[in-house]
Amino acid sequence: MKDTSKHLGLRNQLVTLLENKGIVDKNVLEAIRIIPRHLFLNSSFEDFAYQDKAFPIGAGQTISQPYTVAYQTQLLQVKKGDKVLEIGTGSGYQTAVLCTLGAKVYSVERQNELFKATALLLPKLGIRAKHLSFGDGYKGLPTHAPFDSIIVTAGAPQIPNALLAQLKIGGRLVIPVGTKKQIMTVLVRKNETQFEKHECGDFQFVPLLENKS
Repeated sequence: MKDTSKHLGLRNQLVTLLENKGIVDKNVLEAIRIIPRHLFLNSSFEDFAYQDKAFPIGAGQTISQPYTVAYQTQLLQVKKGDKVLEIGTGSGYQTAVLCTLGAKVYSVERQNELFKATALLLPKLGIRAKHLSFGDGYKGLPTHAPFDSIIVTAGAPQIPNALLAQLKIGGRLVIPVGTKKQIMTVLVRKNETQFEKHECGDFQFVPLLENKS
């Protein structure tokens, strides 16, 4: 598991690309610069790890393209010490970005093979999520709620009410909503019953799967 000066050079190029595509959050860009994305991919993809592309990671899932990771994270407006719920641990790359930003990350993964692999990988890379869970992302983690923010890394046909209920007042939910194509949606909780909604462009994600105990 090597991270070389060549890899760092490729990450620097990737950060420049993300800046050119409109990512302005310096902390997010620095996290992308620090994290060795190639170690979250199958070794056969290593030469392509710093292209702005999604890649398969097994179990029918993908690691999102770096721009999508950076864009969602920027929308989340993470502050150091924030308690963040991530729905869809996947490869653990997004988890690593959030941890690097100083968030206390609680993450849920539906696919057991990915959950097991990522639970082993993250500590090897020195990344300490607060809690990794195997289960149904639609349900969130009510026993650990409320959260300062929630990020969903798969396309949901609708916004799960359970996730809205687990958000602190003033908290933000970033979720891609739709079936074939998704609209990146931000909901900010104003009070017990009201949410402010913003739509932030079209994306394409693997579907958020339900009904896993």
